[in-house]
Formats: sequence, structure tokens, C-alpha cells
Amino acid sequence: MSHEQINQHLSNWTERESTAEAMIPLIGRLYRKNNVVTSVYGRSIINQSVIDIIRAHRFVRQVEDSELSVHNTLPILQAMDKMDLGRGHVDIGKLAVKFKEEGGSLDDFLKREIGPIIGQYQTQSQEDAENDTKDVVLYGFGRIGRLLARIMIEKAGGGNNLRLRAIVVRQGGADNDLEKRASLLRRDSVHGPFNGTITVDEENSALIANGNFIKVIYSPGPDQVDYTQYGINNAIVIDNTGIWRDEAGLGLHLKSKGVSRVLLTAPGKGDIKNIVHGINNDWITREDRILSAASCTTNAITPVLKAIYDEYGVEDGHVETVHSYTNDQNLIDNYHKGSRRGRSAPLNMVITETGAAKAVAKALPELKGKLSGNAIRVPTPNVSMAILNLNLEKDVTVEGVNEYLRDMALHSELQKQIDFVNSPEVVSTDFVGSRHAGIVDAQATIANGKRLILYVWYDNEAGYSAQVIRVVNQMAGVTYPIFPKRVRG
Repeated sequence: MSHEQINQHLSNWTERESTAEAMIPLIGRLYRKNNVVTSVYGRSIINQSVIDIIRAHRFVRQVEDSELSVHNTLPILQAMDKMDLGRGHVDIGKLAVKFKEEGGSLDDFLKREIGPIIGQYQTQSQEDAENDTKDVVLYGFGRIGRLLARIMIEKAGGGNNLRLRAIVVRQGGADNDLEKRASLLRRDSVHGPFNGTITVDEENSALIANGNFIKVIYSPGPDQVDYTQYGINNAIVIDNTGIWRDEAGLGLHLKSKGVSRVLLTAPGKGDIKNIVHGINNDWITREDRILSAASCTTNAITPVLKAIYDEYGVEDGHVETVHSYTNDQNLIDNYHKGSRRGRSAPLNMVITETGAAKAVAKALPELKGKLSGNAIRVPTPNVSMAILNLNLEKDVTVEGVNEYLRDMALHSELQKQIDFVNSPEVVSTDFVGSRHAGIVDAQATIANGKRLILYVWYDNEAGYSAQVIRVVNQMAGVTYPIFPKRVRG
């Protein structure tokens, strides 16, 4: 390779960096002024670095026939910036690929693709903006609670109208309780540092995260808080403790002043609706005061099962979950009321039960009685895998089913739930932080006649938390149109 060719590689890279740098203020302005959330093939590019933006573009080569360059997407951002857009989710990567295929006038193209939000920008006073927010309270502040907090804080600066107003924890903490909770939010061994700043307001018993004032309330029970005294009204309480899972227990929250609705971050018992967003969120009504967001595994497998059922039919099957250990297991061998869970989680694979296979039927009744399930807890702190062993009504091939699931991940209404990866080198840590409910590993797909085996990765913390926020958005009436509607087909 000549010296000139070597230099050309570096020159091309620095040019891409320069172009990505030019994108950042446009992305930020569209987000904060217009409430427009931009992404590249489902990868958010808000508050991302230059390298992250370039990486998001490089990802496209895994799922499309050609690569996508920042040079293709910058003109789209520049044009959108001049269109007085109303709020919405816009995937500029998919728009860029489609525009490359169609050609013509960019303005005319965008009028066709995102026309419903062009010219819909509405100015709001600070008072109107505050009145339009929806108060959210986190009851419990464990693994899921802290990730929910991170997501809501991250989105508070733009088009998301959810506002985290308070965190409720049990009484009797340490003398430096606030600082300990701030530290756990600030640093995470799995998900890395918090993206922003967090300060502790001891006088007002609050955390201030990226400018968000979050009251920390100490309470002995869910029915013993008067939220109105903190200016919190008609709040949605997200109970992430897992202590109360039936209507009687969760209904205690509704006895506290200022609470209008409750969402459980675990499978609900009895007649509580278990919602998997993207599958049965149309079951949510204004009259529902208590809902469940089901489990992380149910959220991971139900969208994929729905896609397979719709296209090929499912006679029956077995779901085996290879799940990272969780906080209800022991670090070292010790007494535990559950079978096998008393043995050291970091040292053992532990066979345990899962209700996820049966729970699928609560969101997807077509599969009632068709699935069995089991689980193995393994010595990893995060990211799990579901192995779907299915007997179908139609013959399938590896190539055919992978192409179908790739299309579902990219261009269907399940694009936020199903992701798709086609690399022979990926391992579990590659999916830490994924906000898709589940990721189909195309390289592991096995098909033989009517027999199909799929391997679905999922971040059982971050992916599930993203699904929870989608449910809360709908409960709060905060919805965004998604563009493009469909790239193909």
C-alpha cells in the first residue's frame, strides 16, 4: 500500500469525525426545541459522542447490503432543522438509505416521509411545559429502579414529558443514606457511570440529577405517603420492589394522596393485566389503575414469538432461559427458602423455575398451553439468553427465517422490541445497555423442516427498563409518531 493510500484512510476518518461533529448541534436542537428524537437504525444518537455516532452508522452494514455514512445523514438533519417539526421519533438512518435508493429532491422526499409533523412545532411557556409533564414516583430504588431513573433523567431534557419527582425507600437507612443512594445512581459496575452530574441536597432530602430535583421519601409502607405535600399530583407510581404483586397489595399505593395509577415491574397476579409493550399495550385503558409490565424474559421472548406465530404458526415449543444471577440469590452458600438458590450465584449454574413461558399467554393468548419453560441461572451479572425450541406449522429455512426476522427488526411495528445481529463473534457483554426487549442472534439459528431453534439475547435490566418506560409513556398519554412508517414491503 502506498504512502498516499495510507494517508487517505486517516483523511477519510477525520472527515467523518468532522461531519459527525456538525451533526451534534442539529441533533440536540431538534431534541430540545422540537421534541424530535433521532436515531440510526434504532440506535439513539441523542447525547452521543462523535465516535458513538460513527459507530451507529457502521452498525448498518450488519443489517443492510451496504454501509451508511454520516455524509448521507447530515443533509437530512440539516433539512429537518428548517422544517419547524412537531414531536416524533425519526430514524434518519432508514430515511437516508431509502433516499439513496429513490433519489430526487430531498425536501420532497421528507415531505412524503415525515409530512405529518412538518410545520407542527408549538412553542410552550415554562409554565405550560411544567403543566404538561406527568409526575412519576419510583417506589424502590434497586437495579431496575436506578435504571428507570437514568432513562427518565436522560429524556427529561427533550420530548419526553415524564418527570421523575420522587423516590420512595424504606425507613431506617444509614446516616449517610442520601449519599449512598446518589453513589449507586452515579456509578454502576455493569452499566458504567451516570451520564451527567448528581448532587445531594441534604437539607431538602433530595437528589439533583442533571437539573432534575428528585425528592427522596422515607416511608414504612405504600399507603402512608402524602405526595401532594411535595407538589406531586396524579402520579404514576412504579413499584419495583416486587413485594406486592396482587391487586390488594398494589392497591395500597392508591390510598396515598397524589397517586392515580400503579405499574408493577414484575409479573402481576390475579386479574392484573400483564403488558408487553409492542404486543398487547392496546389493552391499556384509562380505567386501568393497576398494571404489570410482566417480566424481563416475557418481554424478551413474546415479540419474537409473536413474529414467528404470525408468519409460520406455532404448534408447541420449549423456552430455556439462560439467565444472569439476580439479587435474590446468595453470593456464597447460605440458607435460602427457594430450591437451589441458596448456593453461591457467582460460582454455580443453578437450575430454577421460570413462569415466562406460561406468562407469554397472558400477553399473547394464541400461545396458551403451547409452551413449556425452564431456567438456568449462570455466573454473569447481566445479559441473558432465551433459547426458543419451536415446532411450527410450516417448513422453514435458516436463510428464510433470518431474513424475515431481520425485516421485522428493521421495518415493522416491533422494531423497538426486536433487534437483530448477524455476527459470529458476539458474546453476552456486547449487549449490555441494549434497549431492545430481545436481540435475535442470526448466526445461531437452526432450522430443519418444521423445527426451529432461535437464540435471543436480552439485557435483562436495561432492555426491560426501556419496555417499562414505554408502558409508562402510554399510561401517561405521552406518545410519539415514528418515522419512517416502513422502509419496504
